[in-house]
Amino acid sequence: MSDKKISAKKLAELSLLTALALIIFVVELRIPDLSPVPGVKLGLSNIVTMYCLYRFRPWETALVVSARVLLGAVFASSPVTLIFSAAGAFLCLAGMIPLSRFLPKLPIWLCSIIGAVLHNIGQVAAAVIYMGSFAPVYYLPVLLISGCIAGAFTGLCAHFVTARLR
Repeated sequence: MSDKKISAKKLAELSLLTALALIIFVVELRIPDLSPVPGVKLGLSNIVTMYCLYRFRPWETALVVSARVLLGAVFASSPVTLIFSAAGAFLCLAGMIPLSRFLPKLPIWLCSIIGAVLHNIGQVAAAVIYMGSFAPVYYLPVLLISGCIAGAFTGLCAHFVTARLR
């Protein structure tokens, strides 16, 4: 079997995980903002991403994340959501894939915190480019602190999920 082929069973499992991540994303959209700073969210759909990261190949995880980002923007009915979500999600993934592969003993929650920080940096970079101004950089300290807290929470949840499903 080729490295890029995917079985029907695995495709179904990845599809279900994508649907679960999307459902969590849509539910989280309905939670009122807890902070006056734009972009502060729990990122609960990243529990699914972390599970995929430690369960599947990197390209399979990237497929789940890509589908969730694209469909999430459709459900949020905002093209701007696509820009910010994609920038954050792919920078996060680009950092977490090597961490999870080269440092397999690194705790999932720590990988999640680093991913959350990268996600926030990606979103702020996208905002700077989109707005043509460095004003969004002022939000970065708050986003990094909230990202560390949310990343620890989602990472701990992912740790318990992966331990339970092994």
